[in-house]
Amino acid sequence: MKPITYFFIFFVLNFGGLAFGSWLMNNGPTSDWYLNLNKAPWTPPGWVFGVAWTTIMICFSFYLTKLFTTENDKKIISITFLIQFVLNVSWNYLFFNKHWVFIALIGIILLTFVVFYFYFSLSKNAQKYKFLLLPYMIWLCIATSLNLYVLVNN
Repeated sequence: MKPITYFFIFFVLNFGGLAFGSWLMNNGPTSDWYLNLNKAPWTPPGWVFGVAWTTIMICFSFYLTKLFTTENDKKIISITFLIQFVLNVSWNYLFFNKHWVFIALIGIILLTFVVFYFYFSLSKNAQKYKFLLLPYMIWLCIATSLNLYVLVNN
């Protein structure tokens, strides 16, 4: 397959996952439950989340394209991507829809480990493209801290 085809597939999957996760939130960020939470002082304004996730998924789509065109073990990459996808999408449902803050925290910690696994273990032939994962890694660290703050302070 050509790189542009991989990019298109990953772009659609990544943004489809964001859309599905957003749908699973059930208006969570505007719900009384969320608005009345004691949130971390470093919680960014709502628009930042959209900008961050758009940037993350564009970079992640480019990274995955490079990974699939340079690495040999596509099965392991595919399984890791699927795990990342499920954890990413399910967090929205667990946190915003069900208000299972502790289980959501476990999910986001696992998601962070999966993305770090991409960075440290799956990028042997795509070393110079690993920087494309940095926005995702940084954002997950911030999001994990926000989730933990909500758990501890509510």
